[in-house]
Amino acid sequence: MPFADSQGVKLYYEETGRGTPIVFVHEYADDVRGWEAQVRHFSRRYRCVTFNARGYPPSDVPKSAAKYSQRIATDDIAAVMRHLGIRKAHIVGCSMGGYATLHFGIHYPRMALSLTVLGAGFGSDADKRRQFMRDSAAMAQRLIDLGMRVATKPYAVGPSRVQFQNKDPRGWREFAARFAEHSALGAANTLKGVQMRRPTVYQLAPALKRLKVPTHIISGDEDDNCLEPGIFIKRTCAASVLSVVAGSGHAVNLEEPALFNRIVGEFIALVDSGRWRPQDPRSKGKSTLSNKG
Repeated sequence: MPFADSQGVKLYYEETGRGTPIVFVHEYADDVRGWEAQVRHFSRRYRCVTFNARGYPPSDVPKSAAKYSQRIATDDIAAVMRHLGIRKAHIVGCSMGGYATLHFGIHYPRMALSLTVLGAGFGSDADKRRQFMRDSAAMAQRLIDLGMRVATKPYAVGPSRVQFQNKDPRGWREFAARFAEHSALGAANTLKGVQMRRPTVYQLAPALKRLKVPTHIISGDEDDNCLEPGIFIKRTCAASVLSVVAGSGHAVNLEEPALFNRIVGEFIALVDSGRWRPQDPRSKGKSTLSNKG
């Protein structure tokens, strides 16, 4: 198995295809296998790289939660790229991976051709913050006490997952089975070290205002924990565009793979062609008439 080293932690990776690199960064409840529909599609024209985050076998599972953090997760993307000799890439991340992708654009802008940030911002809204922290702490303890197969069952049918279950029961069952195969220790440490300690999207406002990397925010319209943070990113970062997918929950790449591939492909093609432009400042005017009036 191929591994990249990140500060002494081995990260399992896969690469498929040739061309401009795209690095896919998975969500908390999934792994490299969650990007299969994207790899099959994009590897026809691009060099696709997927990797398992630390804590997700066959990547190493550090025993201490101190070995997990938002910055470490961001640095792990760079470590995989350096190991593969990739100077710049399009970065595509979902949920936890979307958060890492956004931070990658902030901390490693010269290594990012573009950022696609799907379903990021969970736990950011003030009215949901306490519940997020309570749920995350409870889930971490359930994982240690009950193990993956039992502890993950309520998570897989959460408010932003039932859309997937209703649309594609077979695909949802495969997703739930993959999640149940993960390391309980790795999943618990990821919650404690990354999810519960990362800054909210709103705390990133100064950095988002400075961000120049072309950024595509994607959210399902029924993903209530991430829709408002996605809109906030769009309003704060002039380098961003926003796509909202109707009748969809959290992991749009799984729920609507063909649509996801199309809108991501169009965005990446726009960047690669040199035709992408940031938001025109004139669109920020409060009047519906000329800003000069």
